[in-house]
Amino acid sequence: MCRYFAAVFIEKIMSRLLDRAVDELAKLPGVGDRTALRLALHLLRQPADGVDALAAALVDFRRNIKFCRRCNNLSDDELCPICSDVTRDRTTVCVVEQVKDVLSIEHTRSYRGLYHVLGGVISPIQGIGPSDLKINMLVDNVRRGEVKEVILALSTSIEGETTGYYISRQLADTGVKISTIARGIGFGDEIDYADDLTLVHAISNRTVL
Repeated sequence: MCRYFAAVFIEKIMSRLLDRAVDELAKLPGVGDRTALRLALHLLRQPADGVDALAAALVDFRRNIKFCRRCNNLSDDELCPICSDVTRDRTTVCVVEQVKDVLSIEHTRSYRGLYHVLGGVISPIQGIGPSDLKINMLVDNVRRGEVKEVILALSTSIEGETTGYYISRQLADTGVKISTIARGIGFGDEIDYADDLTLVHAISNRTVL
């Protein structure tokens, strides 16, 4: 039972179905009980077939989404659309933390290389080590010989810096150029919060390590 409706529900004033819907919506990141209530009531005002379509889309996404076997990006197939695009520069790989970072950089339309999604950053406090990320997949891809530059586009936090250092050490004997995006992005900031112009400058003015 959600916290916001606990007292009301006990008094049997609130609908059990509404309470359940609000409770589930409130589990989404950034959604509190009050926002969850507004969303639930908004859905109630929509045509039933529209709500059914939303529910079906979410179920289909969760059950059928795949991770690209080359870069770990989200994909409908074994290879994501970016890795399948023969016009992309396959000699350059931009390493990011999450899929949302790929979307942010792609939105700038200034980068034409490939990506590699780690799935997070090294964080001993949270119990996340190198083996929990897709670092070995990145190293294997680089060792195949086609990649000439690896761009580290990680958050400017202690965890991001630690992850970048670890990756650079793992790739030290490969001979590839390793660079990091320019620090137009403030320390502690994440890629997906940067505006397009900042990202364009950060990538174009990247620094070789």
